[in-house]
Order: sequence, then structure tokens, then C-alpha cells
Amino acid sequence: MNVIFPLLLILADGVSCEVCRYQDVLDHLDLTPHNGVYVMTRPVLDYTHKTVVKLDILLYAILGVVEKTQTFTPFIWASMQWNNELISWDPAQFCGITEMSVPKDALWKPDLFIYEMIEKDDSPQNPYVVMSYDGTVSTEEEMRVVSTCKMDVYKFPFDTQECTLSIGSAIHCLNEMRILPFSNSSRATQFSREVIKSQGEWEFQQLSVSSSNLSYNDKNWELLKYTITIKRRPLLYVINLLMPVLFFLTLDIASFFISDNRGEKLSFKVTVMLAISVLLLILNEILPSTSNKTPLIATYCIVIFGLMLLSLLETILVTYLMDKDSEVMLPRKDDVKDKQMNVKTEICNMDAEKQTCCSCLCRVSESEKQQELLPVAEEVISSIQSGEAHVLLSILDELKKLQETVYLHLGCREENMKFVHWAKRINRVFFFFYIITVFLFLSFIFMEWNA
Repeated sequence: MNVIFPLLLILADGVSCEVCRYQDVLDHLDLTPHNGVYVMTRPVLDYTHKTVVKLDILLYAILGVVEKTQTFTPFIWASMQWNNELISWDPAQFCGITEMSVPKDALWKPDLFIYEMIEKDDSPQNPYVVMSYDGTVSTEEEMRVVSTCKMDVYKFPFDTQECTLSIGSAIHCLNEMRILPFSNSSRATQFSREVIKSQGEWEFQQLSVSSSNLSYNDKNWELLKYTITIKRRPLLYVINLLMPVLFFLTLDIASFFISDNRGEKLSFKVTVMLAISVLLLILNEILPSTSNKTPLIATYCIVIFGLMLLSLLETILVTYLMDKDSEVMLPRKDDVKDKQMNVKTEICNMDAEKQTCCSCLCRVSESEKQQELLPVAEEVISSIQSGEAHVLLSILDELKKLQETVYLHLGCREENMKFVHWAKRINRVFFFFYIITVFLFLSFIFMEWNA
């Protein structure tokens, strides 16, 4: 190639001025968009020479992580540098120009791509590359990468994910191209923490760099792997899911102190179980449909739901036993009627002169309740003459004795209520079993989450 020297301009005062242009360098290299020497083939003087590509990647932002589709979307900054053996010039001959930018289409570029990338990058592209006088060519890109990532949600929402970006050449094997990292893992991690803009739900932990080889069809390709380690921020899920389930479990334990004779305990437990069912539906929308292991949060919710179901069945059993003995606690109607008839007969026989009163009391229907006898007797006392008061007082004494006999009869039957005693024992034993089981299960779950 002919050397093109800078132009000299003679100013009006006779002083010469040297004019330096980038075009002079391009003319010296004969670098034009239509020159296939710089574009068509790998830029080496001997085909046995390897093209060394130095790559550097930094994490700018974490745009999204979707567990159901297992996709990871980072926004990265990528820098590539390689040597073009066809490019060189002497900066001293071109006013000290050591580097210049040219369109990408004018030079050969490494055909690097990301193996895990599943969508085409639609972010704005840098249309230029920078070439130096010694043949070094470098370029920088900002890319939105939508890649696949195998996620382990066993410890959700206290999980840590590792997503890998494998970068390699599609055509050039290891004998033709080497891919080397420009920065090591610690330096890439430090720079990423300094330039990262957005993390969202996830917190950036580490960016590690490693190399590996891929063999196919008796050829080896070199891969450069960037592993991005991110950790989920669990506060949102703790407040919206874990804590409500724990609160409902606490309410279920507190329901043991509600009396079993009332129906509120059973309805209360059913309401709590319905609330847990709603939270399970929310959990189903969050977790991915497929997973190698059942997530701990699913075990946490299902086991608590099962314990509450067992508690509901125990309440139904206790209520059934209480209702079975409640029939025994009440005196039979035939016994009460017989006692009332006996009392009325004795009253009629006490004073033969008071046939009117006796006949009136004897005509009282057998369906009258015991509690209505005392007010009726008091009304009769206030309406009869003073000479008849002692007869009615005798009637009151007999009624009081009858009342005491009924209470005594009820007390004796309460002592013989076996079902009630069994219900109380079952309730007491199940309460301690429930408390111990909940404590052991929650301890196991929290230890697994912290492991």
C-alpha cells in the first residue's frame, strides 16, 4: 500500500499548518465498506493463527425472573476485543492518531452468541467499532437478554438462583478462535455492584466466570460461562402468605378454649379452613407447575391445612359425644308427669275440706311445666281467705321437696355421663398432641429454610 502523508496548507501569513484526517488512515488501509478483505474471512495473515477474543460482561439490571416459564431477563453490558492482523499504521505518520471508529459493517466481527438466549435482542445497537493502530478492535454493547434458567424453588421464598450465560462461537472451533475473560470473577462482581441500576424483587449476589469446552462432531468449541447468582427478597411473601397462614393456625389453636357445648366452635374452624384454602389458591399461582422437589412453602401450607382439618374432625367428634349425653342429662317427660300427678294426689288428700282447691289443682293438664307451679300457687294464696293459707303452704313445701328430688336426680345422672367424660379426655389429649406437632413441624420447616 502507498503511504499517504498528511496535507500541508499554507496560510496567508506564510505559516504552514499540517491537516490530519481519519480519512487518510482509511485511505492508507484501503478500508471501504465494499472491500471484502476486511469482512469476508477471519482477519489473520496465516490461517493457522488463532484469533483471541477477550470478553467482559457486567450486569446492569435484573429486569425479571419468571418461575413458571423459568426465564431470566438481565440487562448486561458486553465488551469484546480481538486482534485484526490486517490492520496497522504508524501513528507518527498520521499526526499521532492511534485509534479511530469505523462502522461495524466495514470489519469482521466474532460470531459470538448466547446459548441460553430464547428471544432476539431488541435493544438499540452500537453501530461502530473502535480500531487501534496495532490491529486491536474493540466494541461495546448493551443487551437485554431473555434466557432460560433452571430454577430450584425448593426453599421459596428464601431461595437463591444461579443463572448461566454461555457464550461461544457458532462456526469457529477451538483451533481457530479462543475466548478469554477480560476480568476475573471478583473484579466482574465488584464492577457489576458499582454499575447495577435496578434489582427489583431480586438482590444481586455474585458474577462468576469460568471456561469450558463443548465437543461435537470431532470438534471442540470453547465456551465462556458467566454465572449470575441472585437472591430473592422474601419480605413480600412473608407478609402476604407465610404470616397469614401462621395467624390462622394460631386462631385454630385458640379455638380449643371455646366451649364445646356451643356451635360457634365448629363454624369458627370451618371459616378458618376456608381462609387457608384461599391462600393455597394464591400459592398455586406463584409456584411453577413442575419442580424436582416439592417446595417447602407448599409443604408448610398443606401440612397446616391437614392439621386444621384433623382439628375440625376432632371437634365434630367431641360435639357428637356431647350431644349424645345431652339427651341423658334431661329428665324424661313421663317421670316428671308421674311425679306431678303424685304431688297433686297428695295435695288433694291433705285436706278433705278444700275439695275446690284440690279439684282445681288436679285438673291441671299433664303438660304443664314445673316452673309454672310456683307462680300459680302464689296467685292462689293471695286470692283465698287467711284460714286456707296453711293448706297452700303445705303444697309449696311439697313442691320444694319435688324440686330438690329432681335436682338430685339430675346430679346423679351427670355422674353417669360416660360420653361427656370421654369427650373431655379426647379434647385434652388432642390439644397437647396438636401443640407438640405444630411446634415440631414449624421447627423443621424453619431449619430447612435456613439451611
